[in-house]
This record gives sequence, structure tokens and C-alpha cells, in this order.
Amino acid sequence: MWRPSTYSDEQLAAYRDAIDGSGVDAVLIHAVYLLNPASDDPEIREKTLASLTTSLRVGDALGAAGVVLHPGSAKGGDVGSAIERAGELIEEALAESDRCELHLEDTAGAGGTLGRTFGELADLLAASGGGRRLGVCLDSCHLLASGYDVRTIEGVDEVIERFDAEVGLKLLRSLHYNDSMTPLGSNRDRHAPVGRGELGDDGCAAFLSAPAFDGLPCILETPAEGDERGGPGRDQIELMMRLRERGRKARGLS
Repeated sequence: MWRPSTYSDEQLAAYRDAIDGSGVDAVLIHAVYLLNPASDDPEIREKTLASLTTSLRVGDALGAAGVVLHPGSAKGGDVGSAIERAGELIEEALAESDRCELHLEDTAGAGGTLGRTFGELADLLAASGGGRRLGVCLDSCHLLASGYDVRTIEGVDEVIERFDAEVGLKLLRSLHYNDSMTPLGSNRDRHAPVGRGELGDDGCAAFLSAPAFDGLPCILETPAEGDERGGPGRDQIELMMRLRERGRKARGLS
């Protein structure tokens, strides 16, 4: 929904006390899914700007590692013009906040969504001013769906090389790990539990063990086993960590 979340000083203080003793290293905020920075509808643009600005300000208050944003959709119109519109709105939202980074997420490629390719992500970053608070969040499911093969160590490393050449590794700031219900190039965003989709155990091991990803915040967005409404539990997180270690051993890293 469009209505932004607001927090009192007491709630923010309680959050800081809790996070300091939690062992959680980083927190990411996901912007509202309704947002479309690329829209040419004045009402949608006004609501998008207000919501995104609020998320960034909350990120400032929480000390979040970043706000993750789907860059929007051209809705069947000219992609170049849509990227320019998205860039203008993103730059304005960043100017209305102080510190929190904004991470543009790659998309699965359905319809007119922006960020389907590394080239589009690079264009979006440039259109948004290219400031130091801008970066990218890569989603493993979206990568596979949009045609980037991340099912093997060799495939992951090749995709990382392409990202570095087209966008730059210094701009990679966060990750989403999700297995995919649909195959390579499907352009469909359908998450599966870890190891239960097209990436499988091998894809998870290959993706998470990539040295280029070391130290990045990583969010697991898969559904719970047997329950599409629930989020991942401890079992999937522990499986992720075991598979990551398996991948590191295959790479000769541990």
C-alpha cells in the first residue's frame, strides 16, 4: 500500500538497542512494490517520490545498509525515455535524504520492467546522477530468469565479469538469494525454496561462494517449504550456509 511507515523516537531507540545485541550485521529496506519511478503519470510519480523519500529517510534513521528498489516499468513505451524519467525521480529522492544508499535491483524481464540487463542498470545509474549513494542489488532468481546463467561456478564467474565490464563491481552493494521456479530466460519472477528450483543445490553453492560477493549483505526471499505464504526459516538459512561452504571448497577457498 502507498501509506508510508513512520516510527517514533522511542521505537527507533528500541530498534537500535535490539540490533546492537542481535548479531545481525546489516539491514536492508525494500521499497514498496507499487512504486514506478519510470511512470509518466503525475499522480504515480508524486506517490512514488513521497514513498521512496520516506524509505530513504527511515534508512537514515535506522542506519540501514540501503533501500532496495525495483527501477520501474516503461509500460510498453520507449525504454530510453522511461530510464530518463526514473533517473530524475531517483535523483530527487536521494537529494531529500541524507545518508542511506539506494540499491537498484535487477529484474526478471517481464513486460516493460527496467533493469533487465546490466546495460539497463548502468543506464539507470547514470540517469540517476551516478552519486556515491547509488548501487546495485543482484537477485539470483532474476538473473536466471533474464538470461544470465548462474547455475555453475563457471557461469557465475562469467556473469560477474560481465557485470564488472558493464556496470562495475564497486557498484555492487547487496544480494538477494532466491532459487527459481522457472528456467533460464523465462522472464518470470517466481521464487522457490533453496535447492528446490532451477538453480538447485549446485547453483546456490556456486552463487554464494563467489569471492566477489564476500562481505555483501545478502537477503533470502524464498518461500517456506510447502507454504507459499511464509518466508524462509532457520532450515533454509542453515542450508544456504552449508551450500556456500561446499561451493568455497569446490573453488579451493577453504
